[in-house]
Amino acid sequence: AVAHGMRLAGEGAGILDIGGESTRPGSDAVPAEDEMARILPVIEALTKEGRRVSVDTRKASVMRRAAKAGAVLINDVSALSHDPESLGAVAELGLPVVLMHAQGDPKTMQDNPVYDDVTLDVFDMLRARIARCEAAGIPRRRIAVDPGIGFGKTFRHNLTLLNELTLFHGLGAVLLVGLSRKAFTGALTGEKKANERVFGSVGGALQAALNGAQILRIHDV
Repeated sequence: AVAHGMRLAGEGAGILDIGGESTRPGSDAVPAEDEMARILPVIEALTKEGRRVSVDTRKASVMRRAAKAGAVLINDVSALSHDPESLGAVAELGLPVVLMHAQGDPKTMQDNPVYDDVTLDVFDMLRARIARCEAAGIPRRRIAVDPGIGFGKTFRHNLTLLNELTLFHGLGAVLLVGLSRKAFTGALTGEKKANERVFGSVGGALQAALNGAQILRIHDV
């Protein structure tokens, strides 16, 4: 994992996102102890090499330990809603945070996602989470938002979000987009193997960048 992280950094990655719990559709939750055992040595090693690391976790205890190990960014797919202690933890740590939209839990989120208007519904949820963060002492300047492509969304929902990304700048926060290798890009390009979805991933990343996304979460740097 450390070698892979160093290779990505060498290819130009500005931040290395380290997670110990898969959140792909259908995945099971992982105990905090297992999560920490997987990621803390990696975060420490990469930080010692001078790399900037973000921790991809939904748990306050993991956030605190990862920050102690050197992580400089919290990336939470539940937008700090999974763990009741996470809002306070991020406020205490003083680190920037990525709030991602997801409908439902990773285990069941793709079963039957429904929206009135996907872009407005995602926007409203993220706006509400920003308000909760600010109330907890996390200033907006330390918040990034991620519309959560593929997290409780159909192919059509994802395509609509990608076409209407500029709306999210109205939240007054940094915009992060992650669609690299996701089933959505495979559906667009007809590629069934995740690690072969480079063309779809690049196309989606370009669309996001052209719409002003400041951070792209990718695999193929």
